[in-house]
Amino acid sequence: MTVSGTSPSAVDTRSLSRASVLMVLGKAFQMGFGFLFWIVAARLTSVAGMGTVAATVSAVMLVTQIGLLGVGATMIVSIGRGEPVGQVLDTGFTVVTATSLLAAGGYVAFTMLGRGDVATTQSATPFQAMFLVAAVCGTVAICLDQAGIALGRPSGTVVRYVLGGVVMLGGLAAAAAASRGDLSTGTVFGVWTLSSVVICVAGGWQLSRWVGYRYRGRVRIDSLRRHLAVGVPNHLLTLTERLPALLVPLLVAYLVSPEATAYWYPAWMLAWVAYTVPIQVGLVQFSEGVRRPGDLRRTLRSGFVSGLALGGLAAVLLAVLAHPLLALIGADYADSSATALRVLTLGIIPFTVWQSYNARCRAAGLVREGIMAGLVLAGIICLATVWAAPRGSTALAVAWVASSSLGAVWAARRLTRRELIR
Repeated sequence: MTVSGTSPSAVDTRSLSRASVLMVLGKAFQMGFGFLFWIVAARLTSVAGMGTVAATVSAVMLVTQIGLLGVGATMIVSIGRGEPVGQVLDTGFTVVTATSLLAAGGYVAFTMLGRGDVATTQSATPFQAMFLVAAVCGTVAICLDQAGIALGRPSGTVVRYVLGGVVMLGGLAAAAAASRGDLSTGTVFGVWTLSSVVICVAGGWQLSRWVGYRYRGRVRIDSLRRHLAVGVPNHLLTLTERLPALLVPLLVAYLVSPEATAYWYPAWMLAWVAYTVPIQVGLVQFSEGVRRPGDLRRTLRSGFVSGLALGGLAAVLLAVLAHPLLALIGADYADSSATALRVLTLGIIPFTVWQSYNARCRAAGLVREGIMAGLVLAGIICLATVWAAPRGSTALAVAWVASSSLGAVWAARRLTRRELIR
C-alpha cells in the first residue's frame, strides 16, 4: 500500500501523557543544545557579534512562524480525520516552502534598506543565502514536529533535535579549529543553519521509514483549500503568542544596540525553556481534541494544570540556577542578565493563563477575538520592553512580565466567565 492510502488505523497512537512528555523532551533537547551552542559561540566571537546572531536567529524564527500559515495544525486535523497521508504531507510541505521563501525574501529586502551594523551584516549576499535556507528548513522542521504528532510518532522529535544539536556543536568545534578560535558572525550563523538542514533531512528519512513517504512537490487544490480554511485562523492566533518573543530581540538590536540584545537573549532563551512546556502540552491537546472532541473540556483543564505544574517546576529551577547557568556563557552575561532571568521565570503564570485563553478561543470558535486580543497584548509588550531596554536586561524583563500579567488578568476574567477554570 502506498503512503497516499494510509488509513487512520495504520497510524500509531500514543497516550496523551506520553506524547506530551516526548514533545517536551524533544524541545528540551533543542533548547539545551541551543544553550550549549550559545556558550561555545560566545567565547569565540564578540558580544556585538553574538547580538547580531541572536537578532538574525529571531528573524528566522519570525519568518518560520509567518511561513507556517497554519499548515502544521491542518496536518494534525487532516491526518486525524483519516485523509491520505501522502496528499496531506505533500500539500503541507509545498505550501510552507513557498510561504517561508516569500516571508524570508521580504525580510531580506528589509535588511537592504536598513542602517547600522546589524543591517550591514545581514544584507551581505552570503548571509542572505544562509538566511533563506535557514528560514525554509526551520519552517519545515516545525511541520515535521506536528506531522509526527499526527502520525503518533512524537519520539521522532527527540531524535531529530539531538542529531541537529550534535551537528551544531561539532560544526562550531570544527570551525573554531580551522580559524584558530576566532569566528565571524557569518560562520556562527552558518553552523546554526547547517543544523537546521540536518534536522530536515533526518525528518524526511523518518517519514520514509514510518509510512513510506516520499515528497512529490504536489499541491491538491481541494487539500489546499482545507489547509487555508482550517490552518490560517488558528495560525494567526498562534502567531500573536510568538510575536513579542521574536520581535523584541530584533527591535532592541536595531533601535538600542546589538550588545543589549546579546545580554537579553540568553536570559530569554533560558526562560523560554519553561514557557515551551505549556505550548507543547497544548499542541498535543489540540491533536487529542481532534480525535476525541467529546472530552475537550477535560483535556483543556488537564492541560492548564499540567502545563502550569511542569512549566512552574522548570521556572523554579531556572530561577535558582540563573547566575551559574549564565556564567557558563561569561561573567558579564551572568552579571547583566541573572536577575532578568529570575524575573522572567515569574512570567510562566501569565503565559500559561494566556495559553488556556487561546485554547478556549479555538474550542469555542472565538478565534477572531483571540487574534485581536493577542495583537493588542503583543503591541503592549513590544512597546514596553523597547522603552525599558536602554536601562538594562532587568528593566526589560520587568516590563515584559508586567505587560503580560496585565493581559493575563484580562484573559482570566474572560475564562472565568466562560466557565473554563472554576
